[in-house]
Order: sequence, then C-alpha cells, then structure tokens
Amino acid sequence: MLAIKDCPEGKPPSITYKIGPALETVSNGEFSTGEFPVTKYYEEDGYSFFRYTIELQLVEYEQKVQYHINKHFKKSFQFFIPSVDESMNVISYSCNGFTLACDASDFKSSLWYDVLAKHSQQHYHVMLGGGDQIYSDAIKLHSKKLQEWTQINNPLKKRNAPIDDEVLAEFKNFYLNHYMNWFGKGFWKGTASQVVEALFPLTMSQIPMVNIYDDHDIIDGFGSYHDSTMQAPIFSTVGNVAYKYYMLFQHHMNPEEKLHTSDPSWVLGKEGPFIKQKNHSVFMRLGKEVSLLGLDCRTERKLKQICDPQTYKIIFNRMNETLKANGDVKHLYVMLGVPIFYPRLVWLEWLLTSTAMAPLRKLATKGVINKGLVNEFDGDVEVLDDLNDHWCSKHHKRERNKLIKDLMEFGAKKGIRITILSGDVHLCCIGRMKSKYHHHPNAHILQGTKEIEKLNKDLTAHPENDPRLIFNVISSAIVNAPPPDAMATLLNKRSGIHHFNQDTDEDIVPIFVKDVDGSSRANHQFLNKRNWSDLVLAKQSVKYKSLIAGTVEEAAEAAEAAEAEAEPTANGTHAGSSSVLRKFPQPVFDNEHDTKEGDFLHNQQPNDRFIKYPLFEDSVVTSLRVEKDPGDLGSKSTAYEVIIPPLVGSYKLGRVAVKHVDV
Repeated sequence: MLAIKDCPEGKPPSITYKIGPALETVSNGEFSTGEFPVTKYYEEDGYSFFRYTIELQLVEYEQKVQYHINKHFKKSFQFFIPSVDESMNVISYSCNGFTLACDASDFKSSLWYDVLAKHSQQHYHVMLGGGDQIYSDAIKLHSKKLQEWTQINNPLKKRNAPIDDEVLAEFKNFYLNHYMNWFGKGFWKGTASQVVEALFPLTMSQIPMVNIYDDHDIIDGFGSYHDSTMQAPIFSTVGNVAYKYYMLFQHHMNPEEKLHTSDPSWVLGKEGPFIKQKNHSVFMRLGKEVSLLGLDCRTERKLKQICDPQTYKIIFNRMNETLKANGDVKHLYVMLGVPIFYPRLVWLEWLLTSTAMAPLRKLATKGVINKGLVNEFDGDVEVLDDLNDHWCSKHHKRERNKLIKDLMEFGAKKGIRITILSGDVHLCCIGRMKSKYHHHPNAHILQGTKEIEKLNKDLTAHPENDPRLIFNVISSAIVNAPPPDAMATLLNKRSGIHHFNQDTDEDIVPIFVKDVDGSSRANHQFLNKRNWSDLVLAKQSVKYKSLIAGTVEEAAEAAEAAEAEAEPTANGTHAGSSSVLRKFPQPVFDNEHDTKEGDFLHNQQPNDRFIKYPLFEDSVVTSLRVEKDPGDLGSKSTAYEVIIPPLVGSYKLGRVAVKHVDV
C-alpha cells in the first residue's frame, strides 16, 4: 500500500519487480520481471491510497523479490517467499508503541533492529501483528472536542453529547496524520517525550504483515467500558473512525469496498454493537503446513462479550470446511490480542469494583484526590478496563472456556497442533494446556484403532501424542516499556496449576531459568523486558535443519519398525520418537553461558511441569527474543526456546464437564 500526497493527476507510482532464487547456491533458478497491478482504493485530504496486487508463483526453492517504485530502488525494497513445499517463517509481536506518559528516552535503540539482524540470518516471510500496532491514545491530546467531552461531569449529558462535522473532522485528521507519522516515519510524541522508530517502517518495507487490532489501535480500553459509555455518540465515533483507518493502513482496504465480501482470507461475523462494521477475522494458509486464524476480538466487544456466539460458529464452520483431518496442515496459529492462558486476577477485579472503593472513585472524579486514579471516560478505576479486557475476567469466563474447549476438540479431531499467539501485557511468558492424565485410556481415544490401552502413551514422555497440548505464546511489547518487577512477582505468585477440567491442566511454562545475561533468577514464569518472538519449522530452522536432515533416514528406518508393531505415526519422522532430540523449554545463550551441551536443565528430571519436547522436522521452533539491555544501541536479544511438536494422530476427547460451560 502507498499513500501519496497531492498525487499528480491521480496517477499511481509504478512498482516493477524482479524475482529469482533467494540463495546464490540454487543452480537451476530462474529470474523474471514484471509490474504489480494497482488499484486506487481511497482518497482523502489530498492523499491518494493505492493497493498493489501481488500474485507470484511458488517454486521448489525460496525466492527473493526486489521491487522498484517509479524505477527507484533501495536495499530495503525486497522480500522473500518460501518454496512451494515450505511454510512461512513467522514473526509474532505486539504493543508496537509507547503509552502517553512513557519516557521513550529510557530506550536507546529499537528491537526492530534485532528483527532485521535476525532476518539477515533466517529470512522471515511474514510478521503477525497481535494488536496495538499503533498507539492512538494521543487523540486525547489532539482533539479539543474529545477533551471537552471527557470533562463533562453530568453522566446523562455526557452520554448524549452530539456529534457534529467539526468533531468528525478532528477525529479523521488525527488518525490519518497519526498513521502517516508512525507507519511512514516512526514518529511518535507523548506527554513526556517523543521518538523516531525509523526501523519499524524500514522493516515493513521488506517483511509483509498480517494484523489484528486491539484497544490502543483505537483508544485505551475501547470495548471494555460500561456499555452506556461505549454507546455515547462521541465515544462510539472514536471507534468507528479508528476502525476505518485501521482497515486503510493495516489491511489496505477501504471498509466501504465490497472487496472483502469475496476475499477468502476474511471470515466475516456480525456487526459490532458500537463499531458499526462486521467482525473481520483473518483465516489463511502460511505455506504448506501452517494455517493462521486471527480472531477479531475488538469489533464486537462490549463489557460482557468479546465475540458474538454466531461469529464463533461462522469461524469454526469455515475451518472445518477448509482444514482436513491429518492433511498437509500440521499447525494452526490462532492470534488473540489478549492472552487466554494467564494468571487470574479476579480478586483485584473484585476489590476495584467493590462498594469500599466507591468513595475514593467519587473523590478522584471530582479531583479531590489523585484524578489519575480513575479513567476520564466512565469514572471507574484506571486499571479496571485492562482487567475487563482479559479472558479470565468474571464477565468472560464462560466465553473463554467455551473457545478453549472448541479449539481443543477441533485440533484433536483434525490432528492439528494449535498454538495461540497473544500480546497486550508488556511482558513475555508461555501459557500451556496439557492432559492431566498421562496414561488414561478413556481421556482421549486415538481414532481409527481399537487398541486403546496400548496406544495412549505416557504423555509426559510423548507430548506429541497429547491432543490437549496447546501453547499460548505471549510476546509483548516490542516497543512499549515493561511493567515493574513487582508486577512480574505478583503474577508469579498468582500463577499455579489450574484444572481446566477433569482431564486438562493449565500452567505457565517455567522457561526463564536464567536472566538475559545468564544470571540465575527466582521468577521462572514471567520476564518483564521488551521482546518479540518467531516461529520456524524445524526443517527450515538455520539452527536445526542440518540436524533434522541427518536424522530423516534414521527416522524412516524406525517408521518401518514401528509399523510392524502397529505403532501410530503421522509420518516417518515421528516413528522413531524415542531416538529423536528432546529438549526442555529454556534459554539459548552464546557459548560463554552454556552448560552441558547447552542444556541448563540437564539435571532436571521430567515431570508435570518440566517436559521435554521432541524435535521432529515439522515441530515448530518458537523463540521469545528478549532485550538484553535497553541502553545498547545494538539492541541484542536473548532467545528463550520451546519446541512445539505436531500432533501425531487424531483423537476423540473424553466427555468431561468444563466449568462455566457445561455446569
């Protein structure tokens, strides 16, 4: 997408391209050239918006595409596409901006520098924005009309304050220019500082993106205030205008176009209660073995709902129609802006909404005590919108558990490993669901066989056979400041083993056994430093692909032996699972920090919390890449790695009740 100011005679820039092998070692590669077709899809305030249709043929090797804009070329004007037999190497990130009061000068460099450094070693084909790709809270500073509205103390007058052309113009002007500044230059200005994150637009020029959105793409907390506040004409207009520019800049589409009704990458739900547009979730293939569902959790959101029940039915119908059981797709990534496997903070939610807090809320609203205690929109305690946003909020428990149950049953039936990608919380961790009973013939039945007792393996030793194993990779924030140590400590204390149902446990993976500098740390579950993550199939990983290639023949021999013993295998690489490399989730350092064979947990015996995950060729190597030093201009990171195995076989889960859903 290009947005051009005062485009001469409305003529779009031409984008020509050259495509060929990504590596010089490819001997049979071919080069070709062409020009991308262009469509003008929007115009406003002298800006013309152009969308270029990119349709390229996948071949047997990875390709590099270099492009020229009006015959002008820069080194960053290039991107890579995988081979026809590969899946995309993925970046997952969130919270790409600063909150208004943040002091950006605390950070000397940008983690986008680290992304580009890793991209030069292992090409990334797509980056997935999990929400808050832009922080739009500054509308509170730039719109005088919104400021006047927030200062109205009479609730009835506030809810009925009308919208006029002047208000609408203010809102449009803000979002248009805010996107142009951030996506075009990386410029942001808050109340305490300003910054230019120029490496962000530089990265966008060479790695394609697929996004969902969250509250800061609109305004802090949008969707999680009282419905009466959300319905106020001025506040709902903020949401509708922000949505328009989200679609223009992050999806390269005018929401008034009819294009989205025929685009197979959209799954359209119901119209939102406050944003008067249909729910737009994304569903697409990311190469041969990976699919992506990006769930739109903001358009239909209100205080007691994240998505409409009908929207979930539409999404699961589409996935059931598209994804075959035990087919090419081995992994389904599900993007949810807010973590779904995360510590419960219901006690804090209860405290902040209790009658004991009412006098303090009233005094804060009147400015008698710290006015920052309450938000300016509905007078509730400032952090309450964040708690209401969470899947574990009292308002969303049933919806959360129903979605988890449906995803778990879908993955088990299809033989597809589901991994959830989330952000929002400004720290990193990895949530996990897994089977509670590790050798239980009735908990899950391997489909297509009657030898139930024999084939339900010990899932501590063989997590690839666990149909309930789902990771929630929580990566946040790539730009925003992390919370204080006290918050990470609180989360650690509140995080135990939760029983999702009789057969399923939920926990946080104890992956942070060392800090980013190699020192020991007490909190193994949460790390409050800036971060981003990547997900790469093991057979495509720079680190592991040579090891994988060396074991294929050995695995094939094991497959023949396993077949003779009637062992279930999805393919040859899984049969010799006893001899394959298995690793605990843990940090990966340079040699100076390594212990025995780089394994910090070599003395740890596997148990319910510490599980070794196998490195098959279609396992996903997932790394949380955590900033070492915010004062380092080199912006280096430490990797915390978990190997996510495919699901071997397809299963029918036992019928057990799920709290809030079945009882």
